[in-house]
Amino acid sequence: MGADIDGVIETRSADGQWEMAVDLLDLQLGRDHEAWGCLFNFGGTGAVDRPLFADRGLPSDPSDPVRDTGFEDYQHSHTYATWAEVAAVDWDAPLADEHAYNWAGLWRPGDDGELVQHDIVWASATPGLDEAAADAFGEDVYSPAEWPQGGEVHLDGAVYRPVILTARMLAPPDQAPWSRIWNAMRDLADEHGDDNVRLVVWFG
Repeated sequence: MGADIDGVIETRSADGQWEMAVDLLDLQLGRDHEAWGCLFNFGGTGAVDRPLFADRGLPSDPSDPVRDTGFEDYQHSHTYATWAEVAAVDWDAPLADEHAYNWAGLWRPGDDGELVQHDIVWASATPGLDEAAADAFGEDVYSPAEWPQGGEVHLDGAVYRPVILTARMLAPPDQAPWSRIWNAMRDLADEHGDDNVRLVVWFG
Protein backbone atom coordinates (compact mmCIF):
# COMPACT_ATOMS: atom_id res chain seq x y z
CA MET A 1 0.00 0.00 0.00
CA GLY A 2 1.19 3.51 -0.79
CA ALA A 3 1.13 6.64 1.30
CA ASP A 4 -1.74 9.10 1.48
CA ILE A 5 -1.69 12.84 1.99
CA ASP A 6 -3.17 14.37 5.12
CA GLY A 7 -3.20 17.81 6.64
CA VAL A 8 -5.17 20.99 7.23
CA ILE A 9 -5.57 24.59 6.21
CA GLU A 10 -5.15 26.81 9.25
CA THR A 11 -5.97 30.42 10.00
CA ARG A 12 -4.35 32.64 12.64
CA SER A 13 -6.64 34.51 14.97
CA ALA A 14 -6.14 38.02 16.30
CA ASP A 15 -4.49 36.60 19.44
CA GLY A 16 -1.90 34.75 17.36
CA GLN A 17 -3.33 31.25 17.73
CA TRP A 18 -3.59 28.97 14.72
CA GLU A 19 -6.88 27.18 14.23
CA MET A 20 -7.96 24.53 11.75
CA ALA A 21 -10.24 25.91 9.03
CA VAL A 22 -10.28 23.03 6.52
CA ASP A 23 -9.47 19.33 6.86
CA LEU A 24 -7.71 18.24 3.67
CA LEU A 25 -9.45 14.88 3.81
CA ASP A 26 -12.68 16.74 3.01
CA LEU A 27 -11.18 17.98 -0.28
CA GLN A 28 -10.64 14.45 -1.67
CA LEU A 29 -7.17 15.02 -3.09
CA GLY A 30 -6.50 11.38 -3.91
CA ARG A 31 -3.02 10.15 -4.74
CA ASP A 32 -0.88 12.21 -7.11
CA HIS A 33 2.79 11.43 -6.59
CA GLU A 34 4.03 13.79 -9.30
CA ALA A 35 2.18 16.74 -7.75
CA TRP A 36 3.36 15.75 -4.28
CA GLY A 37 6.94 15.62 -5.51
CA CYS A 38 6.89 19.05 -7.09
CA LEU A 39 5.05 20.72 -4.22
CA PHE A 40 6.37 18.93 -1.13
CA ASN A 41 9.31 16.70 -2.18
CA PHE A 42 7.51 13.45 -1.49
CA GLY A 43 6.89 11.02 -4.34
CA GLY A 44 7.62 11.95 -7.92
CA THR A 45 10.10 10.49 -10.36
CA GLY A 46 13.24 12.40 -9.48
CA ALA A 47 12.89 14.94 -12.29
CA VAL A 48 12.29 17.85 -9.87
CA ASP A 49 15.33 19.45 -8.21
CA ARG A 50 13.55 22.43 -6.64
CA PRO A 51 10.21 21.47 -5.07
CA LEU A 52 8.19 24.44 -3.89
CA PHE A 53 7.53 23.79 -0.20
CA ALA A 54 9.81 20.97 0.86
CA ASP A 55 11.14 19.50 4.08
CA ARG A 56 10.09 22.22 6.51
CA GLY A 57 8.72 19.90 9.16
CA LEU A 58 5.69 20.86 11.20
CA PRO A 59 5.37 24.50 12.26
CA SER A 60 6.34 25.18 15.85
CA ASP A 61 2.91 26.62 16.67
CA PRO A 62 0.38 24.26 15.05
CA SER A 63 -3.34 24.23 15.65
CA ASP A 64 -4.68 21.73 18.16
CA PRO A 65 -5.88 19.23 15.51
CA VAL A 66 -2.39 19.13 14.00
CA ARG A 67 -0.82 18.75 17.41
CA ASP A 68 -3.25 15.96 18.23
CA THR A 69 -3.10 14.00 14.96
CA GLY A 70 0.00 15.03 13.00
CA PHE A 71 2.74 13.50 15.13
CA GLU A 72 2.08 9.78 14.79
CA ASP A 73 5.07 7.48 14.24
CA TYR A 74 3.89 6.43 10.77
CA GLN A 75 3.54 10.02 9.53
CA HIS A 76 6.41 11.66 7.70
CA SER A 77 7.49 14.37 5.24
CA HIS A 78 5.72 17.15 7.14
CA THR A 79 5.84 20.61 5.61
CA TYR A 80 3.80 23.80 5.30
CA ALA A 81 3.33 27.03 3.36
CA THR A 82 1.43 30.27 3.94
CA TRP A 83 -0.95 31.67 1.37
CA ALA A 84 1.48 34.56 0.88
CA GLU A 85 4.08 32.03 -0.28
CA VAL A 86 1.64 30.13 -2.49
CA ALA A 87 0.35 33.34 -4.07
CA ALA A 88 3.92 34.33 -4.97
CA VAL A 89 4.74 31.09 -6.82
CA ASP A 90 5.78 31.35 -10.44
CA TRP A 91 4.04 28.21 -11.70
CA ASP A 92 5.96 28.35 -14.98
CA ALA A 93 9.45 28.54 -13.46
CA PRO A 94 11.67 25.51 -14.16
CA LEU A 95 11.96 23.03 -11.30
CA ALA A 96 15.24 21.60 -12.62
CA ASP A 97 18.19 22.61 -14.78
CA GLU A 98 18.04 19.64 -17.14
CA HIS A 99 15.41 18.07 -19.35
CA ALA A 100 13.36 15.42 -17.56
CA TYR A 101 14.68 11.94 -18.30
CA ASN A 102 11.40 10.24 -19.13
CA TRP A 103 8.93 13.08 -19.66
CA ALA A 104 8.16 14.63 -23.03
CA GLY A 105 6.05 17.61 -23.96
CA LEU A 106 3.16 16.84 -26.31
CA TRP A 107 2.41 19.56 -28.85
CA ARG A 108 -0.47 19.79 -31.32
CA PRO A 109 -1.49 22.45 -33.86
CA GLY A 110 -3.75 25.11 -32.37
CA ASP A 111 -6.61 26.92 -34.09
CA ASP A 112 -4.16 29.11 -35.98
CA GLY A 113 -2.01 26.16 -37.02
CA GLU A 114 0.82 27.02 -34.62
CA LEU A 115 1.98 24.27 -32.29
CA VAL A 116 0.61 24.49 -28.74
CA GLN A 117 1.76 22.38 -25.82
CA HIS A 118 -1.18 20.27 -24.69
CA ASP A 119 0.32 18.02 -22.05
CA ILE A 120 3.34 16.18 -20.77
CA VAL A 121 3.55 12.41 -21.14
CA TRP A 122 5.57 9.58 -19.64
CA ALA A 123 7.64 8.82 -22.71
CA SER A 124 8.21 5.09 -22.24
CA ALA A 125 4.48 4.57 -21.67
CA THR A 126 3.46 6.38 -24.86
CA PRO A 127 2.82 3.77 -27.57
CA GLY A 128 5.23 4.07 -30.44
CA LEU A 129 7.28 6.96 -29.04
CA ASP A 130 10.39 4.93 -28.15
CA GLU A 131 10.42 3.36 -31.60
CA ALA A 132 9.89 6.70 -33.34
CA ALA A 133 12.72 8.26 -31.31
CA ALA A 134 15.02 5.36 -32.17
CA ASP A 135 14.17 5.78 -35.86
CA ALA A 136 14.85 9.52 -35.68
CA PHE A 137 17.98 9.60 -33.51
CA GLY A 138 19.45 6.10 -33.37
CA GLU A 139 18.68 2.79 -31.73
CA ASP A 140 20.22 3.68 -28.37
CA VAL A 141 18.41 7.00 -27.95
CA TYR A 142 15.07 6.63 -26.16
CA SER A 143 14.92 9.15 -23.31
CA PRO A 144 13.84 12.64 -24.38
CA ALA A 145 16.73 13.96 -22.28
CA GLU A 146 19.08 12.19 -24.70
CA TRP A 147 17.51 13.55 -27.88
CA PRO A 148 19.77 15.97 -29.76
CA GLN A 149 19.36 19.67 -29.09
CA GLY A 150 16.28 20.88 -30.91
CA GLY A 151 15.24 17.31 -31.61
CA GLU A 152 11.59 16.42 -31.78
CA VAL A 153 9.58 13.36 -32.70
CA HIS A 154 6.49 13.44 -34.91
CA LEU A 155 3.98 10.70 -34.16
CA ASP A 156 0.27 10.34 -34.97
CA GLY A 157 -0.23 14.04 -35.66
CA ALA A 158 1.52 15.17 -32.49
CA VAL A 159 5.01 16.56 -31.88
CA TYR A 160 7.01 15.42 -28.85
CA ARG A 161 9.85 17.51 -27.45
CA PRO A 162 12.12 17.28 -24.38
CA VAL A 163 10.80 19.29 -21.47
CA ILE A 164 12.03 20.89 -18.27
CA LEU A 165 9.27 20.41 -15.75
CA THR A 166 7.36 23.23 -14.08
CA ALA A 167 4.84 23.23 -11.25
CA ARG A 168 2.07 24.10 -13.71
CA MET A 169 2.77 20.89 -15.61
CA LEU A 170 2.71 18.64 -12.55
CA ALA A 171 0.18 20.37 -10.28
CA PRO A 172 -1.89 22.80 -12.38
CA PRO A 173 -3.07 25.45 -9.91
CA ASP A 174 -6.31 26.14 -11.78
CA GLN A 175 -7.38 22.50 -12.07
CA ALA A 176 -8.80 20.09 -9.51
CA PRO A 177 -7.80 18.82 -7.10
CA TRP A 178 -5.24 21.52 -6.21
CA SER A 179 -7.50 24.37 -7.23
CA ARG A 180 -9.75 23.34 -4.32
CA ILE A 181 -6.93 23.99 -1.87
CA TRP A 182 -5.74 27.23 -3.42
CA ASN A 183 -9.27 28.61 -3.76
CA ALA A 184 -10.03 27.79 -0.14
CA MET A 185 -6.82 29.45 1.01
CA ARG A 186 -7.45 32.51 -1.16
CA ASP A 187 -10.94 32.95 0.26
CA LEU A 188 -9.66 32.62 3.81
CA ALA A 189 -6.84 35.07 3.10
CA ASP A 190 -9.38 37.67 1.99
CA GLU A 191 -10.73 37.52 5.53
CA HIS A 192 -7.62 36.86 7.63
CA GLY A 193 -4.68 38.14 5.58
CA ASP A 194 -2.17 36.34 3.37
CA ASP A 195 0.30 35.54 6.16
CA ASN A 196 -2.46 34.28 8.45
CA VAL A 197 -3.53 31.34 6.28
CA ARG A 198 -1.35 28.26 6.19
CA LEU A 199 -1.37 24.85 4.55
CA VAL A 200 0.13 22.05 6.65
CA VAL A 201 0.62 18.61 5.09
CA TRP A 202 2.15 15.25 5.86
CA PHE A 203 2.06 11.72 4.48
CA GLY A 204 1.53 8.31 5.92
